Amino acid sequence: MAATYKHLGVVILGAGASARMGRPKLLLPWHNTTVIGQLIAQWRAMCAGQIVVVMRENDSSLGAELDRLNVSKPDRIENPQPERGMFSSIICAANWDGWKNQITQWAIVLGDQPHLKMETLQALLEFSAQNPQTICQPALGGREKHPVILPRRAMVALQSPDAADLKEFLKLTDCPRVQCPVTDAGLSLDLDTPEDYKRLIVSR
Repeated sequence: MAATYKHLGVVILGAGASARMGRPKLLLPWHNTTVIGQLIAQWRAMCAGQIVVVMRENDSSLGAELDRLNVSKPDRIENPQPERGMFSSIICAANWDGWKNQITQWAIVLGDQPHLKMETLQALLEFSAQNPQTICQPALGGREKHPVILPRRAMVALQSPDAADLKEFLKLTDCPRVQCPVTDAGLSLDLDTPEDYKRLIVSR
């Protein structure tokens, strides 16, 4: 892949409880790796400048998988209050002091989207590179999806946000927002239940 994104920090949200799945989603087999392995491989293929996983404290199972995937301990953020939801993990990442100086944009990546096409991620990053000071989101049929690309201005605002969740933050922020139209139907597919998992793993 010709393009590199050394300015991009990737935040993979991995502190969820996976209650509806009944077992940790990130550790589910995904072809020749795991869900978290697939996500990391995708962003490594994009030559992102830094890839970080937000996880629960003392999550030894995920920690062991990250060891296997050569994700160093300095690139792991522990969320002390994961029960507060996904937004708490994003706030942890925004306040983290381990980001490399070269990072000027951040991709907020859900831990349950290993099925997104590489072409979709590439299109989003190219679009974001053309709009570096804006919040960029992929849009399918006019509806905004994930992953979200945030400029530094938005990431700083997330350190102490006046919002209850990411959706509200994006609605209230004065940072410009743009949509990147895509056609990847995977943006609308969930990986929440065993049935979702079976459907998605068979379709890949």
